[in-house]
Amino acid sequence: MDMNQYLSMFIDESNDHLQSLNENMLLLESSPSDLSIVQVIFRSAHTLKGMAATMGFEDLAALTHQMENVLDLVRNEKLAMQDFIFDTLFKGLDALESMVQDITEGGEGKADVSAIVSALQAIVRGEDPSAKPQGANAPSEARASDVNTALKLDEFQYAVLNQSIEAGHRVLYIDVHIRENCQLKAVRAYMVFELLERSGEVVKSFPSTQDIEQEKFDFSFSLYYITTKDPAELQRQIIGISEIEKADVTELDAETLQQMSEIGAASQEAAAAVAAPPAAEKGQEAPAAKPEQGSEKAAPAAKTPAKTGGAVPTRTIRVDIERLDVLMNLFSELLIDRVRLEQLASEIQNHALTETVEHMTRVSSDLQDIVMKLRMVPVDTVFNRFPRMVRDLAKSLDKKVDLIITGADTELDRTVIDEIGDPLVHLLRNAVDHGIEPVADRISAGKPETGTVHLRAFHSGNHVFIEIEEDGRGIYRDKVLKTALKKGVVTEEQAAGMSDEEVHQLLFAPGFSTAEKISDVSGRGVGLDVVKAKITSLGGQVTIYSTPGKGTNFSVQLPLTLSIIAAMLVKMGSEKYAIPLSSIVETGIVKKGQIRAVHGNKMVEFRGSLIPLISLSRIFNIKDFDENEEEETEIIVIHKGERLAALAIDQFIGQNEIVLKSLGKYLPPIKGISGATILGDGQVALILDPNVFIK
Repeated sequence: MDMNQYLSMFIDESNDHLQSLNENMLLLESSPSDLSIVQVIFRSAHTLKGMAATMGFEDLAALTHQMENVLDLVRNEKLAMQDFIFDTLFKGLDALESMVQDITEGGEGKADVSAIVSALQAIVRGEDPSAKPQGANAPSEARASDVNTALKLDEFQYAVLNQSIEAGHRVLYIDVHIRENCQLKAVRAYMVFELLERSGEVVKSFPSTQDIEQEKFDFSFSLYYITTKDPAELQRQIIGISEIEKADVTELDAETLQQMSEIGAASQEAAAAVAAPPAAEKGQEAPAAKPEQGSEKAAPAAKTPAKTGGAVPTRTIRVDIERLDVLMNLFSELLIDRVRLEQLASEIQNHALTETVEHMTRVSSDLQDIVMKLRMVPVDTVFNRFPRMVRDLAKSLDKKVDLIITGADTELDRTVIDEIGDPLVHLLRNAVDHGIEPVADRISAGKPETGTVHLRAFHSGNHVFIEIEEDGRGIYRDKVLKTALKKGVVTEEQAAGMSDEEVHQLLFAPGFSTAEKISDVSGRGVGLDVVKAKITSLGGQVTIYSTPGKGTNFSVQLPLTLSIIAAMLVKMGSEKYAIPLSSIVETGIVKKGQIRAVHGNKMVEFRGSLIPLISLSRIFNIKDFDENEEEETEIIVIHKGERLAALAIDQFIGQNEIVLKSLGKYLPPIKGISGATILGDGQVALILDPNVFIK
């Protein structure tokens, strides 16, 4: 079977599982005794191993298998988590991510992980005193001596299988032989178990499932199996698995089953083997999940084969982003025509036409909500990888850092989400490396020994702001200027007249760094030119606020880049403009006598405080309107976070939903203009960016 058709699904799901593993490992590190977290980690690792084995990525499956062995000891309370175990498992996760990345780029997912594997095997040997070292031939010798009794059924196993026969199910005895030149026999064995558990229940196996997972067996194993499938078909499927030499499948009747039960003594593995049915039913646990579970749970599980035919339907599908782009563009054109129809209907005053247009408006509004939500993704999809990154950085730099994430549910357009990850990585690495001081420096400065990095996201108007703020040493103006002068970025005359904000912007100069020594992490300014270039290409901007000795805040402003927004249409003389409703607090009218002058700036009173009055006619050089000539001026109060300002306009046209169109290369970047839209009458209106007007 050609597995390439499933490759993209494998990559997406592998990345999901790796993210889950990272997140839960961090949770476990803070609560090492919480076995419920270990169970979640084990299930993710097991599922990842199964997918990798099925796809033929054996190195990936083998490494995950070794990690699974450690986790299995932990969840069975045979091993306590310690720092060196966490470090080794995290290294394993990094290696798995590298393998998946290699597969994504067209490789075979191969990597030299022998050191990690050796470390994992050492953990298993050193922390499990009850495990006795066995030589290469030990599994074979064990099979030779125990084969006469190991597969005999105890009373409870017999009862489970006998009830299945009485219920009309088939009980099979399966003997599987793997080719002797197979390099990863445990993986092949797992693939057999995975196949079997799709349509039935494994009740007992020899060697035990745990020994099979740990490759403590020769090149064959046997098992008892409950199913409703045809034995011949099942045999063909098993032999179809790569490197399976042969499979003998024998159907058992009640008499044969009774003979096996009477001859054999109770096996020490009974509880472990019979615990397989609930694991297989859930489709989560590996065969290794079966040991240490109570046999009393197997009775209800034995009745489950009747349900094995029904799979839970999937609730989600993955859609190529290009298809969503096409859908959004088509709907944008539909919206323009809808607005035009609404205008024509109001002019013609035809009752039937008006009713039809109103119905179309309601339907298209619902469709618009769905299309918009399809493209919106929570920034959590980017943020969720940062806790692990900050943890590793702090550990390597011997610092103590807490990362506090707020607003992770803030939604952003998918195209922006895909691009913003790398800039945020640069900013966070700089914050931890050169923002947060070493523990000794923080204590001497009277600060807590643990530094804090805040990662925030919030909406403001038709923009999303992402802030990275730390309580570190801050940026010292003199130090930045000294470096800038040394590198020839500015002259002494220019430096003397620069404001603090302009000095901070020097950090974005290519190759600029205030780091006293080069490290493999980052220096304040290293890579920040890349950050600014990327954010600017997305139509955003980044601002730095810093207080020496107190900390620094990098504020990244990003457009939602939604194709459709709700806006207030206004008129300025003969020109029309659109202002996003999400930026508007309220509208009003002010009389000429209510406008005050404060330090040469026009201000108006709003809810007990003075806010700036901004003249759009002056900013955009509008010839046929001047608010100074008006006795009463309409205003729109806008906000950026908690900061407010008032825009002076000529008159209101009304609210409408508009299609955001990029100006492209037709016009140079104009401050305060984020795009344009086509109105119902075919005219073009410029869309204002209110955030630019508020300092």
